Amino acid sequence: MPPELTYEIALWNQGIQWIAGIDEAGRGPLAGPVVAAAVIFPPYFFLPQIDDSKKLRPEMREVCYDMIFQSATAIGIGLVEVNEIDQLNIHQASFEAMRRAIASLSVLPQHLLVDGFSIPEVSIPQTAIVKGDQKCFTIASASILAKVTRDRMMLEYDKQYPMYGFARHKGYGTREHVKAILKYGPCEIHRKSFRLPSFPPNQ
Repeated sequence: MPPELTYEIALWNQGIQWIAGIDEAGRGPLAGPVVAAAVIFPPYFFLPQIDDSKKLRPEMREVCYDMIFQSATAIGIGLVEVNEIDQLNIHQASFEAMRRAIASLSVLPQHLLVDGFSIPEVSIPQTAIVKGDQKCFTIASASILAKVTRDRMMLEYDKQYPMYGFARHKGYGTREHVKAILKYGPCEIHRKSFRLPSFPPNQ
């Protein structure tokens, strides 16, 4: 089932107007930033085309990204770059990216709907939803914003470091990517704190 407005409607019906969905992209890759997005829609607004970003084709993600930007009341993007990821660890870096996304919203949210885990050091009431990007419209919208923003950044990095194939794998630990790291060594956007995955010889 595609994401619905169940969580949002319960809050809107309590008189809570400004609800922000929060999600991140880039926890798992070997390279590049972690990117979080926060998005607030007008009460009772819905786009049936929205789904978990991982379930959408890249072309459809771009279409949905534009639709969200045209419709949202407020959007915030938060980045944590590689040097901070290595200092903090990826779990804490993801939370920091989310806090930065919330801080960059032009409208102060009254409640947060967060994919996965509650965000520490945030005073705004929040609800953490396991697999929220699959269940909750506002979180799914944030997942699209975060994914498209990060993918576009990795396309730019591909121009700067063409030998690694970032345009194809977006920094994830594919066999192609690992072979390139072993051949050329890590570049400035590789996460030094991440271990390289191993692949069987026949893969």
